[in-house]
Amino acid sequence: MADAWGERMPRSLGLAHAVAVSIGITIGSGIFRVPASVAGLLHDPGAILLCWVLGGVIALCGALTVAELAAALPRSGGMFAYLLEGFGPAPAFLFGWAELVVVRAAALGAIATTFAEYLGHFVPLTASQVREAAAVLIVIVGVINYLGVRRAAAVLSITTYAKYAAVTALALLAFSASGGTVAHFSPAWSAPVSASLLATALIPVMWTYDGWADLAAVGGEVRDPQRTLPRALILGCASVTALYLVLNLGFMYVLSLPELAGSTLIAASVAARIPLLAGFGAGLITSLVLVSTFSGLNASLMIGARIFYAMGDRGVLLRALAHVSPHFKTPSTAIWLCTALAVGYVLENDFSQLAAKFILGIWPFYALTVAAVFVLRRRRPELPRPYRVWGYPLVPAVFLIASVGMVINALATDPVNTGVTFAIIFAGLPVYWLRARLQRARVSPV
Repeated sequence: MADAWGERMPRSLGLAHAVAVSIGITIGSGIFRVPASVAGLLHDPGAILLCWVLGGVIALCGALTVAELAAALPRSGGMFAYLLEGFGPAPAFLFGWAELVVVRAAALGAIATTFAEYLGHFVPLTASQVREAAAVLIVIVGVINYLGVRRAAAVLSITTYAKYAAVTALALLAFSASGGTVAHFSPAWSAPVSASLLATALIPVMWTYDGWADLAAVGGEVRDPQRTLPRALILGCASVTALYLVLNLGFMYVLSLPELAGSTLIAASVAARIPLLAGFGAGLITSLVLVSTFSGLNASLMIGARIFYAMGDRGVLLRALAHVSPHFKTPSTAIWLCTALAVGYVLENDFSQLAAKFILGIWPFYALTVAAVFVLRRRRPELPRPYRVWGYPLVPAVFLIASVGMVINALATDPVNTGVTFAIIFAGLPVYWLRARLQRARVSPV
C-alpha cells in the first residue's frame, strides 16, 4: 500500500539516521586530496580560505533550497522527483541517465578503490588485487543495503559519526603540531585573485561538498519527512562546512603553502607532526580513510539505488527497477543494478578518470533542481510547504548564479572535457525520445 505521497517502502529513518546519510555521503576521500590542488591553484592563504568559505555558502544555499522541495515532496529519488515535478520527464530522465551511465557507478568505483588502496597499508595488495578487493567491498555493501534500510542506516550511522569525530579530532590536534605557526597565514593576500581562477578552484572544492542534496533521494523512507528532511539537510550541510573550515585551517597551520600544495597525503603529513600521534599516525590516518570511504560507499549506493528505483516507479525507466523485496522492503533490483554497474567500473579500471570528468556534469541538474523552487511556487501555490526556504528569493538565486558561473567558466577554460561531459549527458535525449515513441506505439490503436 502506498502512503499519502505514493511511497511503498516503510518510513523507518529518523533524524539521526538522516543526518548520518547526509554527512556520510559528503565526507569521503576528497577532503584528504583537494586541499593540495586548491593550494596549487590559489597561492595565498586568504584566497584559499575564501574558496572554502564560498564552497560552504553555495552548498548551504543549495541545502536550504532543496529542503523546501524535500518537505513538500518527500519522495524517493530526491532530485529526480523534483525535476520531474518542476520541468517534466525529459530533464528528469537526463538526470537519471547521467546517474545511470557513469556518475553513480564511477563514484562508487572510485570510493571503493580508494578503500582498497589504503587497505594495502595493512595487507599488501597488487594492482589487480586492489580492483578485486574493491569489487568485493561493493558487493558486501550491496548485500548490507539489500538486507534492509534500517540495517544499512545503522551501519552508516556508526561509521559516519565515528568518521566525523575522528576528522574533528585531527583538525583540532593539528594546532598542537610541532612546527605549526600562524606565520603560514601571512601575508593573507600577496596579489589580487581573478574570478576565473577562483571559479576553477571551486570545482574540486564543490566535489568535496558534493552530497549536500543526496539525502533527499531517500525521502520516501524518512519518518515525519516534512520535519525531518529539512532539518537533516541543513544540519548535515552546516556540520560538514564547519568541519572543512576548521580542518583546512589546521592543515595550513601545520604546513606552509608550498608543502600543502605538494603533499599528496596531507592528513598523513599533518599527523606525522602531531606529538600525541607519534609512532602510529600513519596507521591511524589509514584507518580514518578506511572508515570514511566505507561510510561514503554505503551512503552513495543507498542514494543511487533510490534514484533508479524512483525512475522505474514513475515509469521513466524500466518498471522492474521499482521492485521492492517483499521480505526486506528494499528496492532490490535497483540495489543490484547499482552494485553490478559499480563492480563493472572497478574491474574495467577506467573509473577514476571518468569520475573526475563527470564531477561537473551534475551541476546543471543541481541548478535546475534549485530553479524548481521558483517554478513550483508559481505553478503550484497550493502545494503544502511545511518549510519555506529562508531568504527566498536571494538564497536560491545565489546558488543559481554560482552554479551557472562555474559551468560557464568550465566551458571557457576547459571546453574539450566539459563538452565531452555534456555530450554524453545529452546523448540520453535520443534514448528518451525513442523510448517515448515506443510507449506511444504500444498504446495507440491498431
